[in-house]
Amino acid sequence: MLNTVRAIVKEGKIELLEEIDIPEGTEVLVTPLIDETDFWLNVSRPAIDAVWDNEEDNVYAELLA
Repeated sequence: MLNTVRAIVKEGKIELLEEIDIPEGTEVLVTPLIDETDFWLNVSRPAIDAVWDNEEDNVYAELLA
């Protein structure tokens, strides 16, 4: 039977946040929950950099001068 239990990583070890009764040696699957804000910032950074860090925009600075 599949069951989802919340846990945290503490000093490099996974610590369950609630008591569960599972036999010693039971194989488990661990899915880390990522902070979605950091994820989206990191995957969008190349696109943002391509828009903001390009020499074509220098023409606007020249027009303003």
